[in-house]
Amino acid sequence: MTTPAPAPASLDDAHLATRRITRLSVGVAVVLIAMKAFALGASGSVSILATLADSVLDLAASLTTFFAVRWAAAPADEDHRYGHGKGEALSALVQAGLVFASAIFIAWEGVQRIFDPRPVTSGVWATGVMVAAIAITAWLVWMQTQTLKKTGSVAVAGDRAHYAADLAANVVVLIGVISGAFLGAPGLDAAAGIVVAVWLFWGATGMLKAAADHLLDRAVPEADRAAITKAVLADPQVFGVHQLRTRMSGQVMMVQMHVDLDAHQTLDAAHAIVVAAENRVLAQYPAADILIHADPRGHARPQPAIPAAAPAEPQAAPAPTGPAPTGPAPKGPWS
Repeated sequence: MTTPAPAPASLDDAHLATRRITRLSVGVAVVLIAMKAFALGASGSVSILATLADSVLDLAASLTTFFAVRWAAAPADEDHRYGHGKGEALSALVQAGLVFASAIFIAWEGVQRIFDPRPVTSGVWATGVMVAAIAITAWLVWMQTQTLKKTGSVAVAGDRAHYAADLAANVVVLIGVISGAFLGAPGLDAAAGIVVAVWLFWGATGMLKAAADHLLDRAVPEADRAAITKAVLADPQVFGVHQLRTRMSGQVMMVQMHVDLDAHQTLDAAHAIVVAAENRVLAQYPAADILIHADPRGHARPQPAIPAAAPAEPQAAPAPTGPAPTGPAPKGPWS
C-alpha cells in the first residue's frame, strides 16, 4: 500500500524547515568540494576526480534548490493564482539534468583511465578525506530525511536523492582509492569511477520521474485519496463523493470534489455541511487547498467514465440525513 504523503503542522513551518535544510545543503557542498579538491591534488585518483565533479554539481543543484524553495513559498499572486509550488519540481528537473551530465563526464573519464591507468598517490590523505566526506554526507542525508518527514518537499526529496547517491558513490570511491593506493591496482580506481557514474545515472532517472509526476499533476497516493473521502463522508448528510481530483503544488495538496447533498435543504444548510467537510480534511492535511462543489442528490450531471487504467475514486453508499454541522470557515494556504 502506498504511504500517505506527510502532512506538515503548518505551511509556514514547512517552508521554514525547507529553507533551513537548503542552507545546510549548500554549506555541506562547499565543504566537500574543498576537501575533495585537496585529496585530488594529493592523489591524482580518477575516482576522487569523479566524486569532486559530482560535488561541484551538488553545489549547483543545492543552490538551485535553495532559491527554488524560497520562490515556491511565495504567496499566490495575480498571475499565479495557485501559488508557485511547481517551482520545486522545476528545481528537481534541473538537479536531474546536472546529475545526468555528471554521470556522463565521470563515465568518460573512467573509461579513459582504464586504457591509460595512473597510480594513486598519497593514499592516506585521500582515504582520510573520503572517510570524512562519507560521514558528513551521511549526516546531511539524515537531516534531509527528518525535514522530508515534516514537509514532503519534492525539491528537498530531489536534493536528498542526490546526496544519498553521493553517499553510496563515496563508499565506492573509497574502495577505489584503497585499491589504487595500497593494492597496486589503479584499474580498480577507474572502475570505481564508472560504478559511481552508473549509480548517479540511476538516481537521476528516479529524480526525473518524481519531478515529471509533480509537473504533470499526478494524483496523490491512493491512501491519501481514501483518507480524504473518509473524512468528507464522516457526516451522514453527505450522500456521496465524486469527481475527486488531487494534485500537489509544491508542499500544498490541491483537492477538488463534488458531494451529493439533500436537494431540498437550504443553501445555508448546504454551505454549513461543506464547510464542516473542508475542516475535517484540513484537520488531517493542514496545507491542503480544498474546493468542494455541492450537488443536489439525484440531479448531478453524469460524468464520463474514468478509463480502466486509472481506477475510479471511491464512492459512498447513501446514508440517512441528520442535523447540519456548523463550524468556522476553513483557512486554506491561499486564504
